[in-house]
Amino acid sequence: MNVKPLGDRVLVQPLEDQEVKKGGIIIPDTAKEKPQEGKVVAIGTGKRDDNGKLIPFEVKKGDRVLISKYGGTEIKIDGKDYLIMREDDILGVIE
Repeated sequence: MNVKPLGDRVLVQPLEDQEVKKGGIIIPDTAKEKPQEGKVVAIGTGKRDDNGKLIPFEVKKGDRVLISKYGGTEIKIDGKDYLIMREDDILGVIE
């Protein structure tokens, strides 16, 4: 299934952190924090200003990005987790 975001929305695949066990303690999935890094999978058509001029995206497909901790809407596509969020919820690009 393909999903094409609309407007200034971006489809991001969260990057999972490697599970680290300290002192033999296993942290359950429910206690782990949400990932704050992701990969841009698709971008929408873009945002328009008050005059109707199209504002270009600052991110592009394939960028590794830092995302807002509680930003976006979680969706599942073909068994994989994704986030659909506004470009404003992306904090920065990781180079």
